[in-house]
Amino acid sequence: MATKTASRSRQVAKKPVARRKNLCAADREKVILETAIRFFAEHGFEGQTRELAKRIGITHSAIYRHFPSKEALIERVYEHVYLGRWQDHWAALIKDRSRPLEARLAQFYREYAACIFDYDWVRIFVYSGLKSFGITGRYLAIVSEKIIVPAVIEARKELNLPSPARVPVTQRETELFWGLHGRIFYIAIRKFVYAMPVPEKLDDIIEDATREFMAGAPHVLRRIATAK
Repeated sequence: MATKTASRSRQVAKKPVARRKNLCAADREKVILETAIRFFAEHGFEGQTRELAKRIGITHSAIYRHFPSKEALIERVYEHVYLGRWQDHWAALIKDRSRPLEARLAQFYREYAACIFDYDWVRIFVYSGLKSFGITGRYLAIVSEKIIVPAVIEARKELNLPSPARVPVTQRETELFWGLHGRIFYIAIRKFVYAMPVPEKLDDIIEDATREFMAGAPHVLRRIATAK
């Protein structure tokens, strides 16, 4: 049912809208950006701006009065879709030692899933990774800095393992936490890329994933800490 609904919404989105003659500059720019987001989600960044203009109902040159290049438009898409949904409090949440790390991770991924489990977000992210437009790498650098590495540090603290001041965070440790991150994101891939059914109650799935992860991760982290 969800797949049919998404299909109908995409069909509607593909129809050219009436020509936008009386919009002010700010409103026209907003329309271009919002339509470009869905357009790139459907066609990837190989989609032509001439086709985008037809969908909006404006001339091709009108796009470039607001965005000097296709790359500039893609940059705005990145800022709007990815940076605009990032929550500053997530970094503090991971570092909040008044709560067990498992509870912090579960809350983060519940909130994160609510922000990114979206047709446009997921498909643009995948297309960017395939075509090297920089969106994927830049965004994952934020995830690494704000979530993954701090989570490793918090796990060490909880397990009484050496601090990063004594022993730098290792790639083996970060890969362990990327595994949890990837497991949850793959649900979105199944839904929005493969059009497969996914569980309706994501909160339960996230609780299961973080609980299972924290049941096994301490043993692995201790082995890494003692490895030579």
